[in-house]
Amino acid sequence: MDETVWAIVVHGGAKTIQPDTAEAHRRGCAIAAEAGAEILRRGGSAIDAALRAVRILEDDPTFNAGQGSVKNAAGETEMDAAIMDGKTLAIGAVAAARRLANPIEAAAALLEAPAILLVGEGADRFGYNIGLRCIDPASLPASPVQSPGHDTVGCVAIDRAGHIAAATSTGGLEGTLPGRVGDAPLPGCGFYADDRIGGVSLSGEGEAIARCLLGSRVMRAMENEPADEAVTVIFEPMDRLAAEAGVIAIDAAGRIGIAHNSDHFALACASSACPGVISAIHQNELKVSEPDD
Repeated sequence: MDETVWAIVVHGGAKTIQPDTAEAHRRGCAIAAEAGAEILRRGGSAIDAALRAVRILEDDPTFNAGQGSVKNAAGETEMDAAIMDGKTLAIGAVAAARRLANPIEAAAALLEAPAILLVGEGADRFGYNIGLRCIDPASLPASPVQSPGHDTVGCVAIDRAGHIAAATSTGGLEGTLPGRVGDAPLPGCGFYADDRIGGVSLSGEGEAIARCLLGSRVMRAMENEPADEAVTVIFEPMDRLAAEAGVIAIDAAGRIGIAHNSDHFALACASSACPGVISAIHQNELKVSEPDD
């Protein structure tokens, strides 16, 4: 791994984005990617970059995560988040959390804990006990730009040392059954990272993504193909299940891959090859420079 190479890509959900919210999606993803990129430019870690980027997306009500989370059938907010360290294969995840202002922070804290995944009250209590900011779930406003789709935010980053991190966060599906957990906090489904291969973060129909372990399929493909080719493996299983999904990926060489079969996929990326942030709401808007361009 060339120690000058770094890259970051974030997404704000695979879904249909209405024209009047397109700019908010572009801007929100761009701000998150720039915050993570600044860490990587200075030689900081992929974990820190991914954590900062996703935390910013959680704080932006444009996106169905954190402050913008949708309500389930009981009128409650339940949030999932996860992060993975590709160097150690450590995983931290929370699911059905109701009181965490930034679920990704609790997930990151679990990277150093024996547990991989905490659910519901256990996740909230863990966050409270370590001093994370907690909120009254009734105080969370409904996001002004949600559509009845599938909406997860995420990030993949690679730092100058060649370490890779992947992260996700979501407010789930609007009107879903209380206690429902989708793909976002499940390793090999909504995210995965391994320094020897690469990292992925997904968005889409969580049950379909989980049924076919979609993240692991992209990871397996990246063992033999660059990221931009590996990501295309999502299409066949999603076609089979008549489902939508989007994926962002970075391989061990720092190459970026993006694919989706949804109408839109809010995105932003930056890298050592193209240090300025590029944002889009469809992959066709992006021309991603490779490390050896």
